[in-house]
Amino acid sequence: MDIGQANPVKIKLKSQIPGLSIMDRYLFLELLLPFLFGMGIFTSLGLSIGTLFDLVRRVTESGLLLSVALKILLLKMPGFISLAFPMGMLLASLMAYSRLSSDSELIALRSLGISVYRLVIPAILFSLVVTGFAFVVNDWVAPAATHEAAVTLERAVNQERPDFKERNIVYPEYKTIQDEDGQDVSVLTRLFYAEEYNGQNMEGLTILDRSQEDVNQIVTAQSATWNLSTNTWDFFNGTVYIIAPDGSYRNIVRFEHQQLALPRAPLDLANRRQNFTEMSISETREYLQAMKLSGDEKRVRKVQVRLQEKYALPFVCLVFGLVGAAVGVRPQNTNKATSFGICVGLIFAYYLLSFVASSLGIWGILSPFFGAWLPNLLGLGAGGLLLVQSASLR
Repeated sequence: MDIGQANPVKIKLKSQIPGLSIMDRYLFLELLLPFLFGMGIFTSLGLSIGTLFDLVRRVTESGLLLSVALKILLLKMPGFISLAFPMGMLLASLMAYSRLSSDSELIALRSLGISVYRLVIPAILFSLVVTGFAFVVNDWVAPAATHEAAVTLERAVNQERPDFKERNIVYPEYKTIQDEDGQDVSVLTRLFYAEEYNGQNMEGLTILDRSQEDVNQIVTAQSATWNLSTNTWDFFNGTVYIIAPDGSYRNIVRFEHQQLALPRAPLDLANRRQNFTEMSISETREYLQAMKLSGDEKRVRKVQVRLQEKYALPFVCLVFGLVGAAVGVRPQNTNKATSFGICVGLIFAYYLLSFVASSLGIWGILSPFFGAWLPNLLGLGAGGLLLVQSASLR
């Protein structure tokens, strides 16, 4: 039966278990199928352009095992899925509401007294659910999988990541103690500093170690490497200064080679500098705290922007859901190909704006918050304005 001839009683806004009206469930189903289609097509495009072609070249030219290539492809998939969530949401809302508008079903619903604002509520609720899934994948699944893919590729081709040099690696460690008033306070237990990291060795190291109650020590060394077999640091050509808590001198020990059981975290921190896609929100915040001690303001701003982007990216699903619904409910006669073309254009415009805003945030022209969230705020404003205009049309 055509929805335009449906009994008004059946599509009234009375809630049923699980709290959705017939109209809501109908619109949810209209959104679901194009959303799944969009997720599949955009994930496939991302994998093909970003990973598959490179893996095929490595298999044919570098002798990469096909099983390893398939493993890397699967590990790369969560990263592209997280990017496909907002694109799929935009395509779903555009296709669903454009079809309803082209088939005059929206006109029938509005003739029953249902406003445009009520019609887009299912799209907004659907986009909020997608936002939650996007946040989980973007923070918990994709970074770990992307990092494992990079490590797997390095081991398979028996090479390290491209050479690079990072300077002023600072990594502090704290512990919580109770002061005389019984309040919890954080105190520094260890401070790791290296002048340079070239991808393999730390150079020019100074470590302040206050982890032991009865003695403090300062370790200096020309270089250090992480020993995978013993999970310790190998320090070379250095000196250990042992100092009592009251500041008095105790001993000096010089060495050519010394193994010290210190955390691996400084090495992980230095290795992660090159790719924020391999870092979760908690790891990015930890890295930000360490970067603030280095005094590199530009690097600090960049990390702050990337941290805010990790929060902002899932909410692009909400923005695209609203914009797509607002465009789709306008009186029109469009097909699926036209909806897909509009979707691609909006995605390009949004991510171009995102790139510009991010760059302005890194340069210090915008705050890190606005550098990451400005495209979302403008998108919400544009979606709201389009929705008001659509509501005024008859």
